[in-house]
Order: sequence, then C-alpha cells, then structure tokens
Amino acid sequence: MSVRVLIQSGDFDISAEIARLRLNDARVGAVCSFLGTVRDRNAGDAVSTLELEHYPGMTERSIEGMIDEAMSRFDLFAARVIHRVGLLQPLDQIVFVAVTSAHRGESFQACEFLMDYLKTQAPFWKKEQTPQGARWVDARVSDDAALARWGITRSNA
Repeated sequence: MSVRVLIQSGDFDISAEIARLRLNDARVGAVCSFLGTVRDRNAGDAVSTLELEHYPGMTERSIEGMIDEAMSRFDLFAARVIHRVGLLQPLDQIVFVAVTSAHRGESFQACEFLMDYLKTQAPFWKKEQTPQGARWVDARVSDDAALARWGITRSNA
C-alpha cells in the first residue's frame, strides 16, 4: 500500500503527487485535488507567518482514520494528504488533498469531505503572527457547520 499521509516541513509538487496517485491505475476516470495556501490576512488582520506544530504519529494516524472514513463513504481508488508543519509564509503551500475514483461526483465529494474533516479534526496547532502579536488559530464555527453536512457533529470548540 502506498503512503497516504505525509506530514512534512518541505514543500511538495502537486503535479508529481497527482501522477503518483493515479500511476498505473486504468480504473481512474477522475482525480480531484485541493491545494491550500497560507493567506496574508485572517480575521481582518495582516498575517506575516503561520507556524504549525503536530504530534508525530498521532496526527498521521488521525488523518489515516479520516481517509478510511472517506473510503467507506465514497467509491474511491486512492487518496493522498500532505500537510506541512513548521514556519510558513503567505503564498506557501500548506495542504494538499487528492482522491481518485471512476467518476467525478465521488471525487468531488470525497475531496471536500476530507478537507472539511481535516479543517476541524486534524490535530495541528496553528499560531499566526500579526502586527498585534502571535495568536493561536482554531477552526471556525463555519468549519464545524461544513463538517456537520456530512453527519459528523463533533465540535472543535
């Protein structure tokens, strides 16, 4: 089985990751991916850096569980999640989610499901630097609402 989750400080090449995901699998008719990047603003304030920490091992297992849940809900062939940690700047790539399936509907839904799940449940600690100082970032109420669409009502508060 290929590695489905990578937590790393270095950048990644989305074209290479998508090619690796669908390599030699002629069943694949659809690939859907999401790329998240660091924004220069949050909650109305300028953001100069975003620092992410995780608990090695626990974070990977948690995301593996999310992928298992997506595989049970949607007719997927493969999934890949890459999440960066460490000190990041605006414009940096931060998260990549990609899935493959026979048809686009399953791929779109599964990719969105995984992002909603990641946004609220993945154990990352995020601290952003603003002109007013550093502050911790948590999921928003709207992120919990997005996850609730999938019948998952765990609160991140």
